[in-house]
Amino acid sequence: MDFKSLRKEIKTKNISVKELVNEFFSKIDSKDPDINSYICTTNENAILQAENIDKLIQNNEILPPLAGMPIAIKDNICTKGVVTSCASEMLKNFVAPYESTASGKLWSSGGICLGKTNLDEFAMGSSTETSCFGVTSNPWDTNRVPGGSSGGSAASVAAGLCAAAIGSDTGGSIRQPASFCGVVGLKPTYGRVSRWGLVAFASSLDQIGPITNTVSDAAEILYSISGKDPFDSTCLDKPVPNYLNNLNKSIKDLKIGIIKECFEHPGLNPEVKESVLFGVERFKTLGAEIIEVECPRFNDGIATYYVIAPSEASANLARYDGVKYGYRSKEGSNLFDMTSKSRAEGFGDEVQRRILIGTYALSAGYSDAYYKKAQKVRTLIRKDFDNAFRKVDILLTPTCPTTAFLKGDFVDDPLSMYLSDLLTVPANLAGLPAISIPCGFDNKGLPIGLQLIGNVLEEHRILNAANVFEIDAKVIKNKPII
Repeated sequence: MDFKSLRKEIKTKNISVKELVNEFFSKIDSKDPDINSYICTTNENAILQAENIDKLIQNNEILPPLAGMPIAIKDNICTKGVVTSCASEMLKNFVAPYESTASGKLWSSGGICLGKTNLDEFAMGSSTETSCFGVTSNPWDTNRVPGGSSGGSAASVAAGLCAAAIGSDTGGSIRQPASFCGVVGLKPTYGRVSRWGLVAFASSLDQIGPITNTVSDAAEILYSISGKDPFDSTCLDKPVPNYLNNLNKSIKDLKIGIIKECFEHPGLNPEVKESVLFGVERFKTLGAEIIEVECPRFNDGIATYYVIAPSEASANLARYDGVKYGYRSKEGSNLFDMTSKSRAEGFGDEVQRRILIGTYALSAGYSDAYYKKAQKVRTLIRKDFDNAFRKVDILLTPTCPTTAFLKGDFVDDPLSMYLSDLLTVPANLAGLPAISIPCGFDNKGLPIGLQLIGNVLEEHRILNAANVFEIDAKVIKNKPII
């Protein structure tokens, strides 16, 4: 259910917030064993939060904006007093001693935490198959992956096991699973939302954002979690507009740029291409002006990303040495052996792979050839976007080259897995806001996502265009049967 439907139930007093929360926990108990979207639930805290909202309602007091909305949190975002594991043996028993800024703002706004969702270990993956808590299933077809790394968050929303969820997006980890699961996923401008309390993967790319049933729900959550944070020096000190006020505006004469290179890539599934181009025609009938633009280095983003992201991961994950916190091996006769064995046993294969790639790219004699060159290409990708935005207001691409693939398809083929991020990583490299919305289905009935990319701090443009499309297309009303 979306926020509007839940509010109607609460407002008419058909159900109390406490009863509503208990209903969601009942759904989780009955349905999630087949999905595995949650790592843990926070029943006791959620009931306390719900009772507090019910008291406000009974006393006819002014309610906070997200009052009573049940929300799930990706398990690489710190929640005080709750395990924050990053789906890794390394942090399996780590209880966060503080609340992340983003989740803290949600609870201050009246949101209710249902629990922590599954993910690829340390957010490294595109399928949610690398979690130490097991694979998450796609609610549309439980033999398929939900995408990653925020696969648990996307699957929980699609399956109706929460009203909305929070994920993190380093190279597409909100948008790609949103596309695979037929829900809305928004990556804000880099710095729009505080990263304080988000366990770092690649610090210059990571960004927290919402996964929701509707565009308007995403706009509400973004408004609640955005804004300056003294704990995060990369967080922007810019006014936060009420994104809901910018929805439902006409998109007549809005200039939408179709990135030529995206639709010419040989890896793009024909059904995905056809569905997204049909979406382009729908935008045209809604009054938008469609303009083809070129971003010559767009498809170089994937190679650039897989040098920069592992390099930053190599530096960020160096803190996990088995000394202060996290997994510690019982083996090892000295500090070096203990640290080596702790990392070998605590990290999974994909995390170790990326640490090794990053360490190599940063090593003496190679940093100029790899890391520094990747940063130069990153600058060129951003310049391509700047040039495109001189001609258009927003950009449009498919979200992913394919629909959800079968579990195990790419477990032993990491390069093919990495290509799932082909169309999403450029927005991260340039720090731009981007949203994935459902635009159709393939012949197997699997959802297809359409991506809109905006200029810096222009979330209002892509949210408005996405909302107008959503209302007209009505794709969002289709839900999986589980």
